[in-house]
Amino acid sequence: MAKTEDYGLGEYVFPRGWFMIAPAAEATTVPKEVRFFGEDMVLYRGESGTPHLVEAYCPHMGAHLARNTTSYVVHDGEHVQGESIRCPFHGWRFGPDGQCDDIPYAEGFIPKAACIRTYPVVERAGIIWMWHDPEQKEPDFPLPGFGGHWDEPGWVHWKIDHMGDLNSHPIEIVDNMADVAHFIPIHGSSNISYFANEFIDHIVHQYFSAGHRTLVSEEDQDLTLDTWYEGPSILQSEMAGDYPSFIMIAHTPIEDGLTRVWHGLMVKVNDGSKPITEEDRAAALQYQEASRLALAQDVEIWQYKRACTRPMVLKFDGPFARLRKWYGQFYNQRSEAGEVHKKVNGLVATVDKRKKDQVA
Repeated sequence: MAKTEDYGLGEYVFPRGWFMIAPAAEATTVPKEVRFFGEDMVLYRGESGTPHLVEAYCPHMGAHLARNTTSYVVHDGEHVQGESIRCPFHGWRFGPDGQCDDIPYAEGFIPKAACIRTYPVVERAGIIWMWHDPEQKEPDFPLPGFGGHWDEPGWVHWKIDHMGDLNSHPIEIVDNMADVAHFIPIHGSSNISYFANEFIDHIVHQYFSAGHRTLVSEEDQDLTLDTWYEGPSILQSEMAGDYPSFIMIAHTPIEDGLTRVWHGLMVKVNDGSKPITEEDRAAALQYQEASRLALAQDVEIWQYKRACTRPMVLKFDGPFARLRKWYGQFYNQRSEAGEVHKKVNGLVATVDKRKKDQVA
């Protein structure tokens, strides 16, 4: 299992950015243990409905704040009170700012050091997102809006597919953005007419146009996609067709070299002028399953491939070196990102048969 250091990505083990940590339905008033970025954390929803993410262990005597079912703190319904979480061991309670706000037996005395770390989270599009930053600063780019489709009439929301915990570094997943050559043998594409990458600061696009064995009905018809990452971990893709759809793939490091992957697909079933029917939802689920199966083709490769720290890249493979340079900006101090943008920003076309040639 190769680690960040093996790829030479930068000074930090884990990247800066927005990351999925759970489907929104998993955040409840029953605290849930989660582990990402090599740290144990607890996700819970306060009584207001707001999700909170805190470090897992009480500073008093080290009890895990979520892993308990037998304490009377749990039995008496005191585990979550308001927006605060109470330790099941001695009953110390911590607010959403991390500060201890109650010690039941201390008669108002609370040590200043009685606090736990908190992490910024946002609930959007049915998902809980966490901002992770080794420098512990405020976000320097926004959480995506997912095309605005979540709140747009006529769209069936995605369900979240857990694609597995992969013994693979996230760079092996992001590499797909530059990889034109895998589309034919893995995904059944044919006659690729255009493949290009555009680097725009913290965003990288993949523009792709090709035939397909099953997804297009006419031999000379192309499937055209705009796929992009906003930051290091959130892939989005707009697909046109009889039923326009919007793909989301998210991946989050659990440990250095161990990555959790999720998938979702929203489908536009009408123009918003009429209610969404059960038949519409069934059709959307079929679209999502087709998309999930396509991603599963990649996941099987990622799960069992050897780490590729130094690719043997041909000029026709795609701009892997440029992509990895772009990706490395998230593993270094944000003050260095501008220099990376100067070096990588711009459009690179690997295949452009509109010009009847290939561009390295």
